[in-house]
Parts: sequence; C-alpha cells; structure tokens
Amino acid sequence: MMRTEKLLAELIALPSVNPAFLPAGHPLAGEQRVADFLTAVAARAGLDVELQKVLPGRANVIARLRPSGKIRQTILLAPHMDTIGADGTKFIPQRKNGRLYGRGACDTKGSVAAMLAAVCELAEANVRPLETEIVFAGLIDEEHAQAGSRALAASGFKADLAIVGEPTKLSVVTAHKGSLWLDLTTQGKAAHGATPHLGKNAVHEMARIVDVLETDYAAQLKRRKHPLLGAGTVNVGKISGGTQPNIVPDACTIAIDRRTLPGETEASVRREITALLRAKKLSAKISSAKLAPAVPLETNPKLPLVQHFLRAAKQTRPMGVDYFCDAAVLAAGGIPSVVFGPGDIAQAHTVDEWISLAEVEHAKDLLVRFFTSLP
Repeated sequence: MMRTEKLLAELIALPSVNPAFLPAGHPLAGEQRVADFLTAVAARAGLDVELQKVLPGRANVIARLRPSGKIRQTILLAPHMDTIGADGTKFIPQRKNGRLYGRGACDTKGSVAAMLAAVCELAEANVRPLETEIVFAGLIDEEHAQAGSRALAASGFKADLAIVGEPTKLSVVTAHKGSLWLDLTTQGKAAHGATPHLGKNAVHEMARIVDVLETDYAAQLKRRKHPLLGAGTVNVGKISGGTQPNIVPDACTIAIDRRTLPGETEASVRREITALLRAKKLSAKISSAKLAPAVPLETNPKLPLVQHFLRAAKQTRPMGVDYFCDAAVLAAGGIPSVVFGPGDIAQAHTVDEWISLAEVEHAKDLLVRFFTSLP
C-alpha cells in the first residue's frame, strides 16, 4: 500500500486547479506540475512517455506499456489530472483513520494513483500482457470543457476499451447521463414602474416558466426511465432579469441543467420544452450554454473486454451514474468506454474531500488482476 499511498499524497500536494475556476496567471492553476510528475514516475518505471499538447501550457500525459508480443488490442486507462478550486491548505495531504484528505483525493487523483501504480507494477515486474498494449492517459480539463479527452479522441487514437477514472466505489459503470445546459430568455416591454400596465413584465413571464419546468416538466421526465440511470432531471440553477425596481423588466434569462438519458439529444430536449411551454401559452428563446456537447454514455456490457473487466471486479451486472465524464467523449470518438475508480462521488467537490486508502489499493490490485488475466 505504501507506494500507492505515497503516489497519491504527492499528487494531492501538487495543485492542478482547472484554470477556468481561477483568475488568469493564478499560481495554483493548471495541470503542468502533475503532468511533469507523472511523466517522471512513468519514465522511471520504463514506460514510453509522451506529452500531447492540448492548450497553452496544458498537455495530456500518455504513457505506454507495450506487450511482449504483437499488439492485438489496446486498453486505455484515462483519469483526469485537473481539480476544482480550493485554498492552499487543501493541497496539504492529511492521513486520518485510513483516509487521505485533500483536494482531488477522490476526484480523481485516487484513480490516477491506482491506475499508474498498476501499470508501473506490471512494467517493473516485467509482467506484460502477451498481445495487449496498456496506455495510461492523464487528461486535462475534465472539470470544465473536457479539452483533454476531446483532443485525444480527435487525434485518431484508437483503443478496444477505455477505463475512465472516476469515483465509482470500485463499481464498473457502463452508462452515465449527459449534461445539457440551456438558457431560456423571455422578452417583455419596458415601462416606468409607476405605470406597469404600459409594459410587459418579462420576469413575471419567466416566473411562470420556472414553475412549469420544476413541476410539470420534472414530473414528465420521471415517467421515462433508463434501466441503469433512472429518470432524466431538470434544475433551474440561475435567473437574471431587470435593472432596478422602478422599471418594468423587458428581459429575463434563466439557466437550466438538464441531465439527459441515452437517446435524448439537445434538439429533442428543445422540442419537448418548446411544446410544453406552447401548451401553457408561454414562450421563451432557447439557446445552448455548453462549450461543447456533453452527451450520455451507454456501452454494451456484453462486449468481451467489458465482460472480462466485470469478472475481474467480481461484478455480475454493470452500474450507471448520474454525472457526466470523459467516458462519453471517448465513446463518441469510437472507443468503447466504461467508468471505474476508487472513492465515492459524494466526496467529490466537498470542503473536506477524502478517499479510502484501502480502496485505492484495492483498485490498483483489481487492475493488475484484470491485465494479468487477459489471454
């Protein structure tokens, strides 16, 4: 356990906050410190390492363990290196009662440590699968726009299976929801607050729309369920309208988060919201607020490598999760993908983020067992 624990502690101590969450030039921003560290660790273990430049000063780390024979298949291990923000004290790892505390411990430096430690263990013991290439990819930018996984997929990289590192409590996940952000805007007519009857209040119109979305639309979504993911959801997370109390507001905008199921698209969601509002004699302009598509994941659990991984995890059926991650991006790029890693998503993004050290070690051992059992 000591090696994996030490690796994780060193990773937590290297701030890698996504630059999107910090002012320009902030000293805690970017994944470069972690990328340099992982490059050194992988090279010492004898892996072939390269950096894939994605954004200025930000690169994916690609480390390969080549098989002893001809490459017949490739398996990708793909955790992300970036974290959300935190003050400096959160980058001082703290061990307590079998847990390691610190920003990124769960999301997803626990997965980074377990996955890289597994590959390094195989390399150092010279236990290489006969025909399977193992590629570790430390990805940038998962927490913001998934630039790392999008660049890897766009580069033409091919693999027969991607195991994307996220906190799943060591469950193999074959489906996750998509994340669709939409802005809805109502238009009114400005007037003096003393004569509101001469205007049209866009905030009032939007208030009715918010009520419809949070009641009728939410109830409509609950009636459509996926066997692993349950129902899609809608959340009105932001509202903005008007300038001052004595002016009838002529515009109001809300931002909604719509978690989508496999088979749902932005176009289909827009259509159903438009139809519902029209039935209520309401209207709003709908526009996308996402930097890039965040689609759902649904990987066939009967694929041979997925079945093999399920057996290694001693799992009889796959699981689904509510959150979006890099797995759907890689799958859209033609790489069958599952999600797996130590930790509980309930700990991700929390003030006192932590992970079980025994679970991190178990994840590493499970991956080693999976790779050494491949034909």
